[in-house]
Amino acid sequence: MSYYNEVEGLPISLISERVQFKTPNGPVNTTAMAEEKKTGTTTVGIIGKDFIVLAADQQATMGHMAADDDAQKIYNITDKVSLTISGAVGDSLAIIRFLRAQANLYEIERETKITPKAVTTLLSNVLNGNRYYPFIFAPIIGGINSKPELYELTPYGCISPKTKYAVTGSGTTFAITTLDTEFKPNMKEEEATTLAIKAIIASKNRDIYSGGKSISMIIIDSKGTRIVPSTKIEEIMSKVKSNFVKK
Repeated sequence: MSYYNEVEGLPISLISERVQFKTPNGPVNTTAMAEEKKTGTTTVGIIGKDFIVLAADQQATMGHMAADDDAQKIYNITDKVSLTISGAVGDSLAIIRFLRAQANLYEIERETKITPKAVTTLLSNVLNGNRYYPFIFAPIIGGINSKPELYELTPYGCISPKTKYAVTGSGTTFAITTLDTEFKPNMKEEEATTLAIKAIIASKNRDIYSGGKSISMIIIDSKGTRIVPSTKIEEIMSKVKSNFVKK
């Protein structure tokens, strides 16, 4: 089957990635639109000994305004696969609804749970298929199959498998420095959760688009997904902040 786009009547495979759509108000460049709709955040994924940690700040922004300080940025797809969101909230939630529905259908048809890799591949295909009018959405997908799996995707559907950690959002530069310095293989839960919090605090201290009341965090292991209690997060944050020196 051949799919065509309404841009100059050309096959979609022949259109430039910097395609311009003609509208009554003039041409619209989808790449420029993506830049204009960009929102800030910091989300982190870390691979532990036999688990995955996903963490995120809680600030939602609208342009240069902080719109929410208690925003949810971590969502489950199944009991052993979850993702973080960065980008446009509407696009992100639409994708999450789609993935949850597909995961349920997969389980009904095959009588087995969908794997993190399968969720990632499905999402990659969807994002790439919409690359000329892209979803403003760059997730981290983490989960457990026979071992912990962690993936990072771009809005165009590029998959980047991770063996240590992943970071997305406007605070990436600040968070990844902490992860580069302090990550070590086979970390225990306490070590991994503390490192994730350190990375996000470093970002919140420097990135004006990352912030919020606290930090959200989950742990995924062979038993399923657990939400890290806010009291535990606050306890770790207090210890980290007491040792954190602003320069």
